[in-house]
Amino acid sequence: MSEQLTLSAEARDRAGKGASRALRREGRVPAVIYGMNEEPQSIHVEEKLLNKQLGTGHFFNSVIMVEVGGQKVRTLAKDVAFHPVTDRPLHADFLRVSEHATVSVNVPVRFENEDASPGLKKGGVLNVVRHDIELIVDAAEIPDDVVVDLKGFDVGDSIHISSVTLPKGAKTAIDDRDFTIATIVAPSALKSAEGDNETAATEGE
Repeated sequence: MSEQLTLSAEARDRAGKGASRALRREGRVPAVIYGMNEEPQSIHVEEKLLNKQLGTGHFFNSVIMVEVGGQKVRTLAKDVAFHPVTDRPLHADFLRVSEHATVSVNVPVRFENEDASPGLKKGGVLNVVRHDIELIVDAAEIPDDVVVDLKGFDVGDSIHISSVTLPKGAKTAIDDRDFTIATIVAPSALKSAEGDNETAATEGE
């Protein structure tokens, strides 16, 4: 299960671009907590701590306890806006959730048993189509990842969601088709595809 994160915050009294710029100069990031039929709450958090949690790789699929004014608010991170040049976080959105609410989160895919894949053993290449999968889960049971077992897959095979064992209690947000997570392709097929793309680009010019 994904770990629970804690993020200290302070209430934000002033809104507007000027106030937000002033906060950023002080190393703070403006943010808002919304949802559960309550008024949105404007806050700001320490940029260094936010960056540290973003670096965990589980920021968007972990419950985040935001501490404001001595109270803890159970949330999920829904969005972080970044500066287009410096990549500094500019603003963050947090959604309030109850302990066992049903939530939709993007969970990273992890591949295992590469040594047991005939296709990869003979030089095939794993072509990842989806690096994460949107799951509908209990907020208290958000998984760290979705494990895809590569055992038995050969060159030319496609790995669909139907061949993956999802974490207990989880289901995919996409339920109307058996979507592809990855394929195993021959190196020559990759080179051929790249060549075709180059040829098409040249012809397009």
